[in-house]
Amino acid sequence: MAFALQKLSAQSAVARPQAPKRSVVSAVARDSWAPGAKAPAHLNGTLAGDFGFDPLNLGADADALKWYVQAELVHGRTAMMAVAGVLIPGLLTKVGVANIPQWYEAGDVYNKSEGAIPFNTLLIIQVLLTQFVELKRWEDLKNPGSQGEPGSFLGLEGSLKGTGENGYPGGLFDPMNMASGSKASLDDLKLKEIKNGRLAMLAFIGFAAQHAATGKGPVDNLFEHVASPWTTTFASNGASVPFF
Repeated sequence: MAFALQKLSAQSAVARPQAPKRSVVSAVARDSWAPGAKAPAHLNGTLAGDFGFDPLNLGADADALKWYVQAELVHGRTAMMAVAGVLIPGLLTKVGVANIPQWYEAGDVYNKSEGAIPFNTLLIIQVLLTQFVELKRWEDLKNPGSQGEPGSFLGLEGSLKGTGENGYPGGLFDPMNMASGSKASLDDLKLKEIKNGRLAMLAFIGFAAQHAATGKGPVDNLFEHVASPWTTTFASNGASVPFF
C-alpha cells in the first residue's frame, strides 16, 4: 500500500506542470545631474563626466559634440590654473608672506612697472601663439595623431604625437606618468579632472561677481565673512541683494 502511494505521488510530481522561469534583467542606474532626469540619446555615459546634462540638446550633432568635449576640457584646465593663480597669491599676501597685486589689478600694475613689455606687443604675441596652438589642436581633432607625423613641426613633432586620444596628450604634459595605470584608473582621473574643471569655471565666475559686488578678491571676502559670519554675507554687500 505504501509503495503504491509513493509511486502515485511520484507520477503526480512528474505530471505537474512546471511554472515558467522568469528572467530578471536589472539595468544599472547611471548617475544623473538631477533625480529622475532622462539623459538624451547622444549622452550614453561613455564620456568622462557625462551625467546626461544637455538641456539645449547642443550635442545632438556628433561632430559638434566632439568639439564641445574638447572645448570643455580646455576651458576647465584654464579655469583651474586661473583659480589657483587668484587664490594662492591672494592667500600669501593676506598672511604676509608675499605682496602680490590682486588678480583684477595685476595686469595694470605690470603695465605701469619699469621695463614692462607694451600691452599691444603682449596681445599680438598671445594672439599668434594661441592661434597656432588652436590650429594644431583642431587638426589633431580632425585626424588624431597627425600632429606627430615627421616633418610637421620642425623636428619637434615627436612631443606632439600624443596618446591617440584627443585632449589627453601625455608625454611632456604628464610628467608624473599618472596616465600609465589601468584603464579604470585613467577613467577615474578623467572624471576627477572634468569635475574639478567645471567647479573651477563656476568659481571664477563667482570671483568676477564678488569683485563686481564688493571690489575685493575672494580671499579678502572669505576672511571678512569668517570674522563676522552673520553680518558679512552676500546679502549685506549692497549689490547681490539690492533691496536688503
